[in-house]
This record gives sequence, structure tokens and C-alpha cells, in this order.
Amino acid sequence: MSGFTALYRKELTDHFSGVRVFLIFCLMFIVTAMSLNGAIGNLSDAIADSKEYVFLKLFTTSGDSIYSFTTFLGFFGPIIGIALGFDAVNNEKSQGTLIRIASQPIYRDAIINAKFLAGCTVIFILTFVLGGFETGVGIIKTGLRPGPEEFGRIFIYLLFSAVYCCVWLAMSVFFSVICKHAATAAISGISIWLFLTMFMSLAAQGIANAIYPLTGWGAYYNQYKNYSLQIGLNRISPYYLYSEAVSIIMDPSSRSVGLVTESQYSGAVVSYLSIGQSVLLIWPHLVAMFAIAVVLFAIAYICFMKQEIRA
Repeated sequence: MSGFTALYRKELTDHFSGVRVFLIFCLMFIVTAMSLNGAIGNLSDAIADSKEYVFLKLFTTSGDSIYSFTTFLGFFGPIIGIALGFDAVNNEKSQGTLIRIASQPIYRDAIINAKFLAGCTVIFILTFVLGGFETGVGIIKTGLRPGPEEFGRIFIYLLFSAVYCCVWLAMSVFFSVICKHAATAAISGISIWLFLTMFMSLAAQGIANAIYPLTGWGAYYNQYKNYSLQIGLNRISPYYLYSEAVSIIMDPSSRSVGLVTESQYSGAVVSYLSIGQSVLLIWPHLVAMFAIAVVLFAIAYICFMKQEIRA
């Protein structure tokens, strides 16, 4: 850990004193305010459907012309992670400062560890500040008083959102290590984000239809296998995992993820799930998301440790 604390503080200072993080904060605050305003405008319609857990609907209800807060965070979260990490290492190389840092009496792994953990810290701060802003302004504007379980669900949702953003940060740091130019690293990260977010479902549907066709005499027997394969392929995408987990934790009436058969609902009591039961449903998603972030950073760590640093 020699030199880690100094490097960690340096990276945090660079983030919070730079224009990039300031612009990200401003953009996310504007988006949060707009989504909250739209949710408040349509809150009466949302309450008409269900009068339980009303405060959570401020996060999940969309406006007439704007998406909900959960949708925005799921879509813009990867941009935050990519923006914070795409030039973490290659920018130091291009400026010639990496050789100066590595020449100090510190361990080399302290460099990449400090960069990644500083980015994670910024993401956690941003996520919980936005969540606190949404909660506080929602209480003031609507007069609603969220209960302890609603606060717990919001906290778990924000924690999961921060881990979700850290997955993309780890991927961005990996491209920053293996790519010589920051522009190449940024384009690589954005390309993967666009594919996994927008086109993964189309690719999964095409593969599933090719393996288990829904036409001809075997269409009826292939429906279950086709849908199961689509879900399995879609879960490769962190965006899909995040969307499934958010739909469970922010909607207590959701009782399962994936395909549900009639026998699973037979004899079930119609009620809301407790926060503990909802967490049990999304626990595999959280573990998978955390594992993806760890694996991506581990690969970036190994590549960085094996690289030769020279002037």
C-alpha cells in the first residue's frame, strides 16, 4: 500500500477539480430534476393503479415526454463510468507523467488501484447525491413520507446502481490500459455500451430463433426453450441485469424474474414482497454485477503490471 493514499487523494482531487466531473454532475442533476418533475405530474395516475409504496413511484414513474429516474440512470450510468476511466492510464502515458509517478518509491499496483478506487468513489458519491436529491425534493414537493422499507429499497437501488456504473468504469480502465490513445479507448467503450444496451436483445432473439425456430411443426415445443435461451443471452448484458434487478427492488408487487409458469402462481397469496424477499430475488444479479466488475479490473490490473513503462 506504499503511496496508495497519496495517489488516491491526487486522483480524487483531479476528478473534483476537473471540468469533466462538473459537467457530469450538472447533466445528471438536470436530468434528475426533469424526471422528478415528470413523475410528480403523473403521480396521480400512478397512485390510481396502486396506493401502496407510493413514494417509490417518484423513481419509476415517467412523465408525458420524459423517462423515469431509474430509466435515465440505467441509460446514462455507463456513460459516467466510461467518461471517468477512458483516459485513466493512456493519458498519463501521452503526457509523460506515468514514468515520473512510477519512478517514485511506490508499488506499481498502487497506481492503477488508486485510479480505479478514486473513480468508484466519485460514482458512489454522485449516485447517492442524486438519490438524496430525488428523495428530498420529492418529500418537499409531494408531502409524502416514505416508510423505513421504502428507504431501504431506495438505498439498495442506489447501491446496485453504483456497482452497475463501476462495471463500466472497470471496462473503461481496461481499454485505457491496452489502448495507446484515449480516443480509441473511449470509442471502444461506447461501442460495447451501445451493443449491449440497444442491440443485445435483437442478437439474442436472432440466435434463439435460429436454434429453436418458432415456425413449423415444432414451434409449440420450442417456445419455452426459445424464451429461456433469449433470457440467458440477454443476461450477458449488464444493462439487462440492472433492469431486471431494478424492476424487482423498486416494485414490491413483482414476485419473480424471467419466465414464470402457471404452476408457480397456483395457490400463491396475493401480497407484496418484503424487502428481504426482494433482495433474495436480485442477490444473484448483484453478485454477477460485482463479479463482472472484479474480473474486468483484474484483467486491466494484470495487463498494466505486465506493461513496460518507459519515457
